[in-house]
Amino acid sequence: MRLWLFDLTTRERRTMIGCFGGWVLDALDVQVYSFIIPTLLATWRISKGEAGLLGTVALLASALGGWAAGALADRLGRVRVLQIAILWYAGFTFLSGFSWNFGALFLCRAGQGIGFGGEWAAGAVLMGEVIRDRYRGRAVGLVQSGWAVGWAAAAILYTLAFATLPEGLAWRVLFWIGLAPAGLVFWLRRYVPEPALYRAQAPRRETMAQFFAVLRPPYLARTLKISLMVMGAQASNYSVSTWLPTYLKTVRGLSAVNTGGYLLLHILGAFLGFVLGAYCADALGRKPTFAISALGSAVMIPLYLFLPLDDHMILLLGLPLGVVLYMMFSAMGPFMTEMYPTAVRGVGQGFCYSAGRAAGALFPAMIGFLADRLGLGPAIALFGFAACALMLAALAMLPETAGRALDNAPLPEPADAAPNHAD
Repeated sequence: MRLWLFDLTTRERRTMIGCFGGWVLDALDVQVYSFIIPTLLATWRISKGEAGLLGTVALLASALGGWAAGALADRLGRVRVLQIAILWYAGFTFLSGFSWNFGALFLCRAGQGIGFGGEWAAGAVLMGEVIRDRYRGRAVGLVQSGWAVGWAAAAILYTLAFATLPEGLAWRVLFWIGLAPAGLVFWLRRYVPEPALYRAQAPRRETMAQFFAVLRPPYLARTLKISLMVMGAQASNYSVSTWLPTYLKTVRGLSAVNTGGYLLLHILGAFLGFVLGAYCADALGRKPTFAISALGSAVMIPLYLFLPLDDHMILLLGLPLGVVLYMMFSAMGPFMTEMYPTAVRGVGQGFCYSAGRAAGALFPAMIGFLADRLGLGPAIALFGFAACALMLAALAMLPETAGRALDNAPLPEPADAAPNHAD
């Protein structure tokens, strides 16, 4: 199964390495917040609803960042915009460590969100255009597994920081470490060129026109369907990942060290899910991979939260939960890359992923407010299940794209084809 890696060209491998590093460090910066929620609840005396808003504002801002970065990537280049996005989110993560109250952290989280939204949009289209059709699904999916690696790094750093430093300093140190991704820009500048496909077909639209290119025929209906599917996927993920550390610590009564250990096994499951999804995306197709992941998540989320299991069984159940919850994201990048032609591929992926992420980002906040009435476990289960159902409904309206060549622009679907004024 690893032989395909040796069949890649030097350019393909270097692009994979650069984007993998971006995903690792992106996840490190983003996931740190989920670990410090219990500390902020106790130190700043904020409510669960306010903690949910701090999670949601970054995700909402990432929608704007992803849309803007996608449009700019079509105009300025995939690699250049990726570099800008990495520097942006690294800087705001670092500044978060100096926050003195809810309002200051709220602004820093919003700035961070713009950057990491842009990083995904530029990186996904870069990978999709560099890797050949035969390996696109598994390559982009394997790079996506870098999210699990960065998440694991965040869990390890959280455990070490809270075990060795005063709690009031430990959470700030975790944010300060977030400056590390800035170093990746030097690798990208030296080793990763713009895709040949982009250089050959770079569009000539004005930037503002590029922003709205996929919100008009012949792409409008397709864009709305993809965005709805992404919303379900993102909402199911955020419902669990944002609140799971708090659930383990406040509902299950685990210590900070034990919470980090439990999450590491769940994150291992996420890594395996990314890798499994990468191979399934090429072997089974994009849509079957999405369906398996969504159905599995709809079953596993309630089981994890409601089965009367002891702590040892909850520890073990975290692994399969991670597998089914994250394998859907391996097929996401290739699927959207294959849905749009080169001239609008950046803004198409950027808008769909960002709009879905923004809508899905409302779920952590709603869970936070509903948790005060129903309890945290039931609130997570309710919104997580609803998100999976939404994803499956949207998926039924979309075509399969596996094996589609990028040098041939996808034909408009009948539903979103432009009218024939000649009749």
